[in-house]
Amino acid sequence: MDDEYDEDRGWDQDMGDGDSDEGGDAVGDPQEVLRECLEKFSTPDYIMEPGIFTQLKRYFQAGGNPEQVIELLSQNYKAVAQTANLVAEWLILGGVKVTEVQAMVENHLKEMILKNFDPKKADTIFTEEGDTPAWLTEMIEHPTWRSLIYRLAEEYPDCLMLNFTIKLISDAGFQAEITSISTAAQQIEVFTRVLKTAIANFLQGPEDWNKSVREVAKMVCHGQHTYVYSQVLLAVLSQETRGGAVVKRLSQEIVKCAQESAHDVTPITMALNGAAGYPQACQALTSMLSRNALNPADISVLFRNYSALDPPPIDLIRTPQFLELLVDALFKPGVKLNMEHRPKYVYLLAYAASVCETWPKKGVASSKLVNKEELKNTEKAVDKVSTICSTNKGSTELIAELSTLYDCIKVPVVSVGVVRWVEVTVLESTYFQLCVESTPTHLALLDEVAGCHPLLHPRLLNLLITLFESKQDALEILVQLELRKMLLDRMVTLLCRGCVVPVMKYIKQCWISGETDISLIRYFVMEVLEAIAPPYTNEFVQLFLPMVENEEITGSMRGDGDNDPVSEFIVHCKAHYTVH
Repeated sequence: MDDEYDEDRGWDQDMGDGDSDEGGDAVGDPQEVLRECLEKFSTPDYIMEPGIFTQLKRYFQAGGNPEQVIELLSQNYKAVAQTANLVAEWLILGGVKVTEVQAMVENHLKEMILKNFDPKKADTIFTEEGDTPAWLTEMIEHPTWRSLIYRLAEEYPDCLMLNFTIKLISDAGFQAEITSISTAAQQIEVFTRVLKTAIANFLQGPEDWNKSVREVAKMVCHGQHTYVYSQVLLAVLSQETRGGAVVKRLSQEIVKCAQESAHDVTPITMALNGAAGYPQACQALTSMLSRNALNPADISVLFRNYSALDPPPIDLIRTPQFLELLVDALFKPGVKLNMEHRPKYVYLLAYAASVCETWPKKGVASSKLVNKEELKNTEKAVDKVSTICSTNKGSTELIAELSTLYDCIKVPVVSVGVVRWVEVTVLESTYFQLCVESTPTHLALLDEVAGCHPLLHPRLLNLLITLFESKQDALEILVQLELRKMLLDRMVTLLCRGCVVPVMKYIKQCWISGETDISLIRYFVMEVLEAIAPPYTNEFVQLFLPMVENEEITGSMRGDGDNDPVSEFIVHCKAHYTVH
């Protein structure tokens, strides 16, 4: 009380500093006002409440007794907050770090707020305060309390106070943190700002772009209105010369995420890609995409449209979902196609993958130019390889087809089909049980794909990781070990083809987790040391050097001097790089 009361100021002046609520100046029924105020003054630690000055003002205007209020406030002063501060000070004196004590207090407060939060009471803050409370503005400046607001907003999306606080956070410049908050989708201003930030971050090429896409997609797919709004915006941005292709990719990834969540967004996709101007192609595509399955009748309609003299825009059949369905139909083992209609599937996939369209500039009266120079060769390559893939040949039988496969893999769309074929084949539970080669032909083909098509590196690495982590309990322990060494060889090959950091990050994660046999980590390190030579990037050194320096991994690989590969690598890195 000493800090709050100044002898040179009167009670009335002091009361004026408090926040006034609605009707605060009107006394109303004095007896009722006195009863309400005394009831509040009797609650524990009421003197610490933000509205204390407002209630004191009402109390004295209604003719309240100063002695009575002083007695009530002092008797009910429990000093909970001050006791917490005292305990915190004791902990600090006892040697606990200030940051740790602060974290303890904040985490306990968060737990209590999450447990006892009442959205109805929270909404009354604005009716009582009449304006944004100063403490709320201060609160959102701290990451701990912003994260609390985000959690509460997810649990109570209809709370006005939380929605308003989300807007305050966005206005304060922290919109990048709100990408996973569905509450942002309820306020167009906040949603637009967050979406803008998310698109900008994606255009900068984030390292973990998959995670970035998932966060954006979760927010965009919050409701039909947010989905349509976002996709219209992305459709407009995708027309820009600079960054348009990346924005289009983001839009397509969002469509994929929506479909994985069982949302049928095909009508919206068709409306935005201009398909309405081509009713036959639009109807055929919509039918297949909505059911996520191809059928000969609709394929025939598309084939007839795209083999005509004036075909529809190629973008219609470049929808990722449609392309994946075509790749599965032609390359996935076990799929049976009617031989009469098969050439139509081949043609449409080749057309979508190889034909190039050039549209006239605005104001120029001319039709689009369609370049089909690569169509025939692509069509032949797709036909040859899909025929090989559909015959269900074993690894040994494939050796006779290797020259054809290696030649056709240079065609990008064929390599995508080959990867899909290999994925389905090698993930069969009995594949490695029946395999007799040290390096199965199917996996050797992936080495060729890795050398020809860098854009497929993430997909190849994901497949190798899935196989490396799969349980092959039917195989003997030593056979399992050799299998994993073979898969590590494929990863080293992938690393040598340019997929360096992702491979290194995965192996380092395997080492740190301790779940991978140390002999496999040693084998990988040895193979990499034999394959690399300086100069190295700083990121590569930071990832690889700790494994090379680890005695358990490379102790047996070192010699007496500095002439062995391990020592040479360590000496070179220490001399040329700043090691963390």
